[in-house]
Amino acid sequence: MTAITPPAPTLATQREVLDAMTTTESGPAARHDPVYDEIFDSAEFKDLRRRYQKFVFPASVFFLGWYGLYVLASNYAHGFMSHTLVGNINVALVWGLLQFVTTFLIAYLYARYSSTHIDPAARRLEKKYDDHMRGGL
Repeated sequence: MTAITPPAPTLATQREVLDAMTTTESGPAARHDPVYDEIFDSAEFKDLRRRYQKFVFPASVFFLGWYGLYVLASNYAHGFMSHTLVGNINVALVWGLLQFVTTFLIAYLYARYSSTHIDPAARRLEKKYDDHMRGGL
């Protein structure tokens, strides 16, 4: 017997399910202000998400790969990792400390990237929201 896998829900079907879940006997319940749907569906919001993902995904893949390589080398390359560099300092210690350095470097680079590429777009969306809340949209 083979299992039948249902198709992955699309955004439209997810919204339909959510709408059905928020419907009461007296009609649809007010989930939230419609401005959120307008902003979510806007090209500006899609661009904001694309800009965010453009940095976060590659940085995450890089860091997880870098960390995974460190873990694998620690487990399977004992000779390399225990190689003494200076005094009691070996490759494993230096590589382990570099994990902290790369964490702070990625955080710094993200803050710089965010302030030039993400924050201006987020401010425009925030202004759009504020204008709507004041009745100007």
